[in-house]
Amino acid sequence: MAKILNEVNTMKSSIIKKCFKRIPTLQTERLILRKLSVSDYNDMYEYTHIESVTDYVTWYPHPDRDYTKQYLQIVQEQYRNGEFFDWAVILRSENKMIGTCGFTSFDTQHNCGEIGYVINPAYAYHSYATEAAKEVIRFGFLNLNLHRIYARYMDGNTASRRVMDKCGMIYEGCARSSMLVKDKYRNIHTCSIISDEFIRMYTRNQ
Repeated sequence: MAKILNEVNTMKSSIIKKCFKRIPTLQTERLILRKLSVSDYNDMYEYTHIESVTDYVTWYPHPDRDYTKQYLQIVQEQYRNGEFFDWAVILRSENKMIGTCGFTSFDTQHNCGEIGYVINPAYAYHSYATEAAKEVIRFGFLNLNLHRIYARYMDGNTASRRVMDKCGMIYEGCARSSMLVKDKYRNIHTCSIISDEFIRMYTRNQ
């Protein structure tokens, strides 16, 4: 049995890597989700250098544009290895990169994935994060055949929680002081959606 499970996990990992080595372009009504490019560095730096943007994430503000460009160069190598699962979020009306959305990790043993998203605060309050997250969730269930997709947020990040609610995710609970982020222990909340729940919602909206 253990051997069979290991083979299944290996096969699932291989499918995911193959998919993200050539990450597909996704489209919604207002957005295009495509592979991040080094040429996105100006648009990305526009929001990644803002300290408040990093209040509820594990990374620090980007110090300058060269740092952002180097980060995106590293991302290209991760794409080539099938080890990076984020899309650039492009606002169609402006042809501008306004954030990222994608999977932060996969657990192939339990057939689930975690999603995350960051949107330039200049484009907040337009539900772009929700629109992008819904498309990533759709892709996860319909193209990767995941069973469960979840997202986590730190205490105080009510905006992220609203996105999860709008995506049909169900609140599961809080892991108290479970993550050390920037020298501070943070409470981490989790919301999730199961494939059956998504299919019912997806069918209802067709």
